Amino acid sequence: MAFLWRTSLSLRLTGSITGKSVSLRTRWLITHSYVEGPMDPPLEHRPLPVYFREEIVGKHAERRALVSRHERPRTHGGPTSPNMGVRTHLSWDFQEFSRHIDATARGLASLGVKKGDRVGVVMGNNSVGAILVTLNPTYRLSELVEALNVAGVSHLFVVPRIRTSRYVRGLSAAFPDMRCSAPGNIQAAELPSLRNLVVVDDMPDHREYLEEIGDTKCAIDFREMLVWREDGTEQRRVKELVDSHHSDEVINLQFTSGTTGRPKAVSLTHLNILNNGLSNGRCMRLTADDILCNVPPLFHCFGLVLGNLAAWSHGACVVYPSSVFHPEAIVDAVVEERCTALHGVPTHFLGVLSEVQKRQEAGEKLDLSCLRTGIAAGSPVPIDLMNQLIDKLNMVDITIAYGMTETSPASFQTTPADSIAKRVETVGRVQPHVKAKVIDREGKIVPVGTPGEICVTGYLLQKGYWENEEQTKVMRADPKVPSVVWMYTGDEGIMDEDGYLRVVGRVKDLIIRGGENLFPVQIENVLVTHRFIREAAAVSVPDAVYGEVVGVWIVLEPGATMTREEVRKIVSDGMNPQNSPDWVWFIGEPGIAKELPKTGSGKVMKHVLREWSKELARDNVGKISK
Repeated sequence: MAFLWRTSLSLRLTGSITGKSVSLRTRWLITHSYVEGPMDPPLEHRPLPVYFREEIVGKHAERRALVSRHERPRTHGGPTSPNMGVRTHLSWDFQEFSRHIDATARGLASLGVKKGDRVGVVMGNNSVGAILVTLNPTYRLSELVEALNVAGVSHLFVVPRIRTSRYVRGLSAAFPDMRCSAPGNIQAAELPSLRNLVVVDDMPDHREYLEEIGDTKCAIDFREMLVWREDGTEQRRVKELVDSHHSDEVINLQFTSGTTGRPKAVSLTHLNILNNGLSNGRCMRLTADDILCNVPPLFHCFGLVLGNLAAWSHGACVVYPSSVFHPEAIVDAVVEERCTALHGVPTHFLGVLSEVQKRQEAGEKLDLSCLRTGIAAGSPVPIDLMNQLIDKLNMVDITIAYGMTETSPASFQTTPADSIAKRVETVGRVQPHVKAKVIDREGKIVPVGTPGEICVTGYLLQKGYWENEEQTKVMRADPKVPSVVWMYTGDEGIMDEDGYLRVVGRVKDLIIRGGENLFPVQIENVLVTHRFIREAAAVSVPDAVYGEVVGVWIVLEPGATMTREEVRKIVSDGMNPQNSPDWVWFIGEPGIAKELPKTGSGKVMKHVLREWSKELARDNVGKISK
């Protein structure tokens, strides 16, 4: 029997003769790694535009909704904008936010966008209301073209450039036919679905914008696309489209980060992302008084769902500190906008902590007392980092979320009610309306405390990879209940008797040394507790004797130095010595890469590190002398 019932007695003062009474407090304990989330509150079945209009704009119209600190006021043109009285940057309340969304929707209708068309967006964290296919701005041109074709994007929104990526120039140079194509009628054999290229001017100097556009005749200025009139045919068409929406329709295609292979387009519905955003916000205890500094990129579910939707679905404000990751801008935004929440992956938080420390050492007084909560996710969060966020950034209610793009994304999350130990050592308990299990290689549910693959089912499952039945097979019907479909996450986890989950790594990242399973996350957690180590990544390295041994990649704090033997000793002193590395590589040392390979969302690409490790080991580079 999977469930055991246990009661504990607690005493409280009463007016009884004895002065004591007994109250029963129930605690359900599980013996096997299977959990079901609560069924309350009920799921929200309204489509996202209807929910936004009725619940958010209808109840919070005059509350601050969006602050984009790097964008000019009235950057999108149109009627005179109140901009909440702010002159230095974009600042909208929900009413003005809704007005811009509606103008964009009417503009899309005027371009001929129909229900089911795919609209792609390649931008930094900016305030465009219409997003359907979110694309990684760090894609190389070949990757961008592949993604556009996988999704069949017919209308593409881009900024002229981000850092060294020049989108308009790159596309027109690669496909000369685009330069002479008319707006709305792009003819490029390599991009058969693409018809419109809409360019958003986010550049400080308009002359630079014009230079980037050059002679690309098909380019449409975003401001010219917007339709501000509310009494035209476009408004009627938009209303018809909104009225025809159903909650189980796909609203967003998100490309997976591709840490282990080629990206795939994940099909997410209104039901998926709206309800996940609502659950995430509840776990954080968000209210309309909160202000979220949203750092993760919006092409990823973290920034889009755990960030934007979690905040806006609760009437909270979202602040974009910069278009790309910039620790100085993040600290400025938190202090000046009085942000109560901060989101990020470990890389983001390490950058923020470093910036805070630098300013404090320079004598600057930073008031971070406004911070309360946030989400740390995207990749395993070292315990030492969690403790620093609580101690140094005042994020006493910070939560950990676990999930994947295919599950909208969060399936487990901690809450402020969880103990500090649970919040730093686990990813919390399963979300409402979600079921999860941990299984062995034969598909059997394992006892609590036993590692296995994490599987998830419920409303949050994607509809499948866009037009890719073969890849969608990672979602499998339950052999006993065929109507229930499980997502096999590929993550290795351990569940305890209270249903809290620890994620110990990817199944394929497991290091099997002489037949014993070693978990990279546990090794990394021990390493980053050392004050000289900023980041660590553990991977398997082929070995003639043990089959595989441990190799670690180390990012040292600025100015710090260590030996390979010192790194090995940290592990051998902190855990079972079998986890100690045989190989150590310091990022930036001669002959070694200058930085860890990461996806656009901040995840370390272990498959790349494994290949690098093989090559270096063959040359006997990084071997620890014993």
